[in-house]
Amino acid sequence: MQKLNFHIVIPAHNEAQFLGETLSSLVAQTHKPKQLVIVNDNSSDQTFSIAETFSKDYSFITVVSRKSSAEHLPGSKVISAFNEGLKLVPNDADIICKFDADLIFPSTYLEALNNLFISDTRIGMASGNLYVKEADSWVYETIADKDHIRGPIKAYRKNCFKDIGGLKTSIGWDTVDVLLAKYHNWKTITDTSLKVKHLKPTGATYSNKGYEKQGEAMYKMDYGFVITCIASLKIAIKRSKLSVFVEYLKGYFNAKNKKLPKLVTQAEGKFIRAYRWQGIKQKLF
Repeated sequence: MQKLNFHIVIPAHNEAQFLGETLSSLVAQTHKPKQLVIVNDNSSDQTFSIAETFSKDYSFITVVSRKSSAEHLPGSKVISAFNEGLKLVPNDADIICKFDADLIFPSTYLEALNNLFISDTRIGMASGNLYVKEADSWVYETIADKDHIRGPIKAYRKNCFKDIGGLKTSIGWDTVDVLLAKYHNWKTITDTSLKVKHLKPTGATYSNKGYEKQGEAMYKMDYGFVITCIASLKIAIKRSKLSVFVEYLKGYFNAKNKKLPKLVTQAEGKFIRAYRWQGIKQKLF
């Protein structure tokens, strides 16, 4: 079986509580990564020292540090950190991964992704699924459908990564990448048998401002008002908070009134709306 070169970049801001477990699971992979870059993103805890300890023990691990805002909001901060690490990834990389620092991967995770990418050259993105702990059990994190490649566990074929223009330094980066991959005729695949433990549930640190930024993302991805309403309502129901729906719409209209630049072209936006409507109709009928 062909072995692809996996190059992993992990942005980490104050992740000392979880980073050790994440790195332990990655160095134990049956298919070892070619490179693992940890970007210490202005941490004030022991993130850097933990990362540095692993880098001394494993030659494929590198640590870099950057200065940034300490404020935690979804969007540009994490991708700016990722892009800092991406500078160290060589041109001959086969697979580029953006992983979070609060995950525990099964030992065969990279091997399974390797086999997936080899099985079909049109697979541009692939991942497993995220699970969170509830009581004594690990359950699927229902923030997204099981066929969606989640932000914490992104893996891109290099040519797909180039086609989508890399990752957008904006809120919505982890949805628009999948949509643009489809626009460029790449397949995006999730292996539901691969269960990744997510130690810090998505949105656990979100404020109302965070939800508002998600609404901004829907404007920037050119969803249009109706699809934004449907998507926002779905999330609000999952969160059991009507205020989430209100904040999403507030963010959408604030972005619209400010005429913020879109993340996509008109042609890409048209494709995205048609794709979203197709998904809505399939779920309804």
